[in-house]
Amino acid sequence: MTNLFFESGSLDATEAFLSAAYTPMQIGGRPADTKARISRTAVGGLSVDRLSFGYTMGYDAGCLGKVCLVTMHSGTIVDTTGGREEVFGPGETFLIAPPDRPYAGQVREARYTITMFDPRLLGRVASVPDGKGVRITGPRAVGPAENRRLGAAVAYLRDHVLDDGTASADPDGLLVSTAAQHLAATVLRTLPNTAREEAPAPRDTRDAHSDTLRRAVAFIEANAHRAITLADIAASIPVTPRAVQYAFTRHAGTTPLGHLRRVRLARAHAELRSADPSGGATVADIAGRWGFAHQGRFAAAYRQEYGVTPSATLRSG
Repeated sequence: MTNLFFESGSLDATEAFLSAAYTPMQIGGRPADTKARISRTAVGGLSVDRLSFGYTMGYDAGCLGKVCLVTMHSGTIVDTTGGREEVFGPGETFLIAPPDRPYAGQVREARYTITMFDPRLLGRVASVPDGKGVRITGPRAVGPAENRRLGAAVAYLRDHVLDDGTASADPDGLLVSTAAQHLAATVLRTLPNTAREEAPAPRDTRDAHSDTLRRAVAFIEANAHRAITLADIAASIPVTPRAVQYAFTRHAGTTPLGHLRRVRLARAHAELRSADPSGGATVADIAGRWGFAHQGRFAAAYRQEYGVTPSATLRSG
């Protein structure tokens, strides 16, 4: 895990830090209040930054090479890329720019979170033909509910995976990988993108039969302890990721990753039943080993599935 912290009243120092941390950029304007504060937590290709600027700052930046989501807490950001003017305010989570495009705009006395990850992750979790990239085609979520869902996914990653030290106690990377996949899947469900717009191919529907489901379930059962993706499941058969999606929808009434979560929940249940709390076993440690970083969500899912709390199962073991 990498942690960075920057605080300065020098515009030149701030420009140098932003250029090193993100992409080469130039800061415009010479305000009287020049204080900036930036912190970063990064692990496994994910980074979450908290930024606060007490002044209006213009920027002209190069390509980021990453999916860059901005969650606004106060103030505004005005995107002026290509001569347009699009204003983003508190409560919005949006894409600042496509990974392969330069961008420009203004930060106006704003406090916000930046979340970045490798754009190839979108292709790995999307149900599109192997080797085909996924492009986000618009900056804003497709609706208010989708905006809230995307903001919640960012908050979950920030508060329950990176900022509370959970990721540093994740030697196998399962928690971070699961959280990254969840964020990428949420991006695909909430922002306009090419995967949402494509029609299913005939091969996908043809391969979505019960044998595909059986083989996918077997792979998940054998590899639930690993940081596997939808693409990994599909490659084990082999069929397209979309065919796996269709097979689960048609024959099991769930999704591949939904089934994976249920298998991991069952493994955590079995471990809780056999663990000895007097020997130091805890619900948090066992949940974490199976990719559940958020204890409240784990407890709610566990109780819905087994009718008791995880701690009750541990005490009765």
